Amino acid sequence: MGLFDFFKKKKKIEKKKVEKKPEKKIDQPTVGQPKDGKKVEARPLPEVKPAVKRPKKRILGKSSQILYSPHVTEKTTAIEGENKYVFKVSPRTNKNEIKKAIEGLYGVSIISVKIINIPKRKRRLGKQKGWRKGYKKAIVKIKKGQKIEILPR
Repeated sequence: MGLFDFFKKKKKIEKKKVEKKPEKKIDQPTVGQPKDGKKVEARPLPEVKPAVKRPKKRILGKSSQILYSPHVTEKTTAIEGENKYVFKVSPRTNKNEIKKAIEGLYGVSIISVKIINIPKRKRRLGKQKGWRKGYKKAIVKIKKGQKIEILPR
C-alpha cells in the first residue's frame, strides 16, 4: 500500500508546479532617462571621500607574551646598520602578531618580518645526554631613519 501513496504524492507535486504564476517584469528606466522617453542630462556622481587612516591598535598587554628578548650577537649588531633587528619570539606567533607587538612596544613602522625556526639539538657532557632548547627568531626590518634602543645606555 505504500507504493500507492508514493504515486499520489507525485501527482500533488506536479499540480503545485503547474499552479505557480509567472512573475511580471517591470520595465525600469536606465540611468538618466525617465519612463516618458524624454532625455534628461545625467546627474554627476556624488564625490567619494578618501579613506581616513585609523590609528593602529596597540598590543601592549600581549607583547610580553609574543616577544621574549632581543637576540644580541656579533652578527645581529652588524645588521643593525641595515635597519634590521633580531628578536626571540614565542614559537606560536605569526608575522602579523610580531609586527603589531614591535610597532606597539617600540613605536616604529615595520617594512618586513622574516621568521627562522631554530631546532632543538642533542648535546652531551661526559655521560650526561640532553637537549639544547630550540626557539623561534624574527628578523625585523624598519623604516630608514628610525631606531630601536635594544640595550639602554
